[in-house]
Amino acid sequence: MENSLPFWVGFNAFVLLMLMLDLLVFNRKAHVVRIREALAWSAFWVALSLAFNYLVYRTMGQQAGLEFLTGYLIEKSLSVDNLFVFLLIFTYFKVPQEYQHRILFWGVIGALVLRAIFILAGAALLAKFHFLMYVLGAFLVYTGIRMALSAGEPEINPDDNPVVKFLSRHLPITSKMEGGKFFVRKERLLFATPLFVVLVMVETTDVVFAADSIPAILAISRDTFIVYTSNVFALLGLRALYFALAGLMQLFHYLHYGLSLILVFIGGKLLVAEYYELPMTISLGVVGVLLLGSVVLSLLFPKKDSPLIPPGPVDSSTKE
Repeated sequence: MENSLPFWVGFNAFVLLMLMLDLLVFNRKAHVVRIREALAWSAFWVALSLAFNYLVYRTMGQQAGLEFLTGYLIEKSLSVDNLFVFLLIFTYFKVPQEYQHRILFWGVIGALVLRAIFILAGAALLAKFHFLMYVLGAFLVYTGIRMALSAGEPEINPDDNPVVKFLSRHLPITSKMEGGKFFVRKERLLFATPLFVVLVMVETTDVVFAADSIPAILAISRDTFIVYTSNVFALLGLRALYFALAGLMQLFHYLHYGLSLILVFIGGKLLVAEYYELPMTISLGVVGVLLLGSVVLSLLFPKKDSPLIPPGPVDSSTKE
């Protein structure tokens, strides 16, 4: 394996092939994704990610393998916040469960393109302007502290979204869903549907979250290949993870604090990197302990004073 143009083209072709198989073969018909199906797909994407991680380890060395695994864990963990906001968006717009997979699929496609741009631009800037390393470290520390201090659940108000405002002013939008379509033609005019507005909300929300996750992984590795591929594999399993955790995300209320500590740790690591380079094995261990600890604390001390989020679809095949 080498970090060359043919390999980049081949890797992205593989990713597109997997996405097309997902959309056109395995999920060709809109349907409610059951918990059992979601767990199976989650296990598949995790196994595929770990297999690729092993390939990186065998061909690029231990350091690259550890960087990939650390970046993957960070991106996967930060995506849980994304999933919670996606759930609120779907609830706000009353999106039928059978269409949520389609929105998330195209949302992932857009996220892959946008994050590739962010990663290449960020890596190029860090390579050219060394002082930005300290700016990035300070930004991560600030983001972690801000995340820890933020209180309450995120609010979803499409009226305050500038992109949605622009669409409402410049694009005719139907008053109701039109099946699983993003656009419909009526009386020779092209109308967007509320499903397209939801897709725009998902995409713009992901851009906001990428502002935290991309700097965090760039702080772990300067190799654009490692940063990009760890992001891609985390995103590929995002939809399955959503349907698997839709009714359980509220349980991990301490994960919020674990993620904030991880961002502060990575930012601090970057700030002192000029004087002391912390081994990647220790960094991976700290990330793993903080994630596991926040999950265990959430289960040991459940949050009792918050309203329950409606659970995801129940797998009827598991009923007696």
